[in-house]
Amino acid sequence: MSARSVRIRTSSVEATRDAAAALAELARPGDLLLLVGDLGTGKTAFCQGFGRGLGVDEQITSPTFALVQSYTGRLDLNHLDVYRLTSVSEALDLGLNELLDDGGVTLIEWGDTIAGALSADFLEVHLNVDAGPEERSIDLIAVGPAWSARVRSVQTALSEWIDVGTDTASGTGTGTEADGSC
Repeated sequence: MSARSVRIRTSSVEATRDAAAALAELARPGDLLLLVGDLGTGKTAFCQGFGRGLGVDEQITSPTFALVQSYTGRLDLNHLDVYRLTSVSEALDLGLNELLDDGGVTLIEWGDTIAGALSADFLEVHLNVDAGPEERSIDLIAVGPAWSARVRSVQTALSEWIDVGTDTASGTGTGTEADGSC
């Protein structure tokens, strides 16, 4: 890990939701999170927990077919799933720029597929299946100034789940580098 990334581990779906809820406490208007991971790695569960941390009372479901779902909480939450899109221009046609400017927080499942069309300021969240069927390793990588300035706060908020193989004082360890590569 680099000084701009944090690795956590969760042991269940609920623990993934809890970690995401803890992270949501740091959310600010205009924040963007890109969720990356294979099918079934917990991207929607992460969104559910994040929404809970924002005070969203509605049930958060995958917007795979609707593409965009919006929820009201402490900050509005825009939840997108771009898995079915075939081009970056389709994402822009969804009104993505307007969503990013509305003062809410935007989470995009499969966001790495459209990262080139987005602001260079986001938190990339890589979810990976770990040893057990519900265990996850989650790499959070700050790209750009907004999240980079909050890495220490992210470490503190997620200290319960910090991977013991990561040196949280320096943010170094094994795994993903800050350039976003896995």
